[in-house]
Amino acid sequence: MINIDNKTIDSVLKYDKMLEALRQIFISKFNMPVRHHHFYNRADGSDNALILMPAWTDKYLGCKQVIVAPTNSNQNLPAIHALYTLFDSQTGVPLAIMDASKLTSVRTACTSALAASYLARKDAETLLVIGSGGVAKHLVQAHSVVRNYKKIYIWARNKEKAGELIEGLRNTGYNNVTLATDLQQGIESADVISSATLSKDPIIKGEWIKEGTHLDLIGSHTPYTREADDDAIKKSSIFVDSREGALHETGELAIPIKTGILDPNTIKANLVELCTEMHSGRQNQKEITVFKSAGLAIEDLAAALLVYESIAK
Repeated sequence: MINIDNKTIDSVLKYDKMLEALRQIFISKFNMPVRHHHFYNRADGSDNALILMPAWTDKYLGCKQVIVAPTNSNQNLPAIHALYTLFDSQTGVPLAIMDASKLTSVRTACTSALAASYLARKDAETLLVIGSGGVAKHLVQAHSVVRNYKKIYIWARNKEKAGELIEGLRNTGYNNVTLATDLQQGIESADVISSATLSKDPIIKGEWIKEGTHLDLIGSHTPYTREADDDAIKKSSIFVDSREGALHETGELAIPIKTGILDPNTIKANLVELCTEMHSGRQNQKEITVFKSAGLAIEDLAAALLVYESIAK
C-alpha cells in the first residue's frame, strides 16, 4: 500500500480532468450504499459529525472517513478532516491511503461545476461565490472551466479571509475576482451563485434571485441547517446529486419537505440522470435552477482513482 502525499494530489487533481472523471464515473456501473452519518457531542455543547462513505466498482473499492467539526474555526483549524483508503475490490488488498481533505474540496467544487454545465445558462457571465473556506477557491476555478465568467465576486462574513482568498486567486491569474460587500446586491446581479458556508440559518433569500439564475448549494450538511430560504426553493427547479442523500440529510430540502413546501416527487433529476442525458437539464433562459449536493462517495472514488492511477502506471 502506498501513502500518497498532498503534493502529489495537488499535481494531479486538475479541474478539467476531475470534471471528466466525475462525468465518466456517473455514467459507469458502480455501487454506493447510503453513507453512515453519526453525530457526537463536543465538550462545548456543539455537535461534530462522523461520516463513513464507501463506494465500489468491479475493480476498486474506496472509503472516506470524515470528521466535520463546525466550531474548529474558533481554534483556527479546518472544519473538515478526512482520510481516504483505496482497495482492490476483488482481493481486498489495500492499495493506497491519502489525505482526503484536498480530494473533498476539489471533487465538491467539480461536482458543482459538472451540475452547472447542465443547469447554468450558456451565456452566464457573473459568478458569485459565498464563503471563504477551503472549497471556495476551488469553486471559482472549477466553475470557470464550464462557463466563461467576465465577473467573479466573493462574499463572506469574514472579510479578511475573503480578501486573502481573492488575493490568492488573483495570483493564479483570476484578475476578474473582486469582493462583494453586500450579499443582497451580489445575489441580485449574479447569473450563477455557488454557496459553501456552514450557516445554520438561510442567508440566501428567494426574493433576491433573478430569473435565469443557477443556484448551487453546498454548505448544509445536516437536516436542520440550510443556506437558502423557502422562497428560493419554491421558485426553483430542483436538482440533486442523489435523492437518497440530499432529500434527507440536508436542511435545504428536508425542512421544506417536512413543512409541505416541497414535494419530493417534483425533484427534476440527479447527476446520473443529467450525465446520462435522461434529463436535459435547464429548459429555458428564465428558469431558476437549484443544485443541492450532499456529497457522494462515488465522487471521492473518482478523485482517488484519478490520483492513484496517475502514479501507479
